[in-house]
Amino acid sequence: MDRKFLINKNDGKLMGVSAGIADYTGIDVTLVRLAWVLAFFVSAGTALLFYFITGLVAPTA
Repeated sequence: MDRKFLINKNDGKLMGVSAGIADYTGIDVTLVRLAWVLAFFVSAGTALLFYFITGLVAPTA
C-alpha cells in the first residue's frame, strides 16, 4: 500500500497538519491535536516550529 502524508486543509483548523496526520495514521484528530499541545509544552515550544515547517513543506490534499 502506497500512502502519502498530505495536509488536509478541508478538515484542518490552523494549517491542516493535525488533520493530515490523523488521516494518515487513522487516529482521531482530537487526539493528534492534544498530542501537539503536549509536545509544545514538553519541548519548550520547539514542536510549534516543526508544526509550521510541516505545514509549509508538506503537499496539500
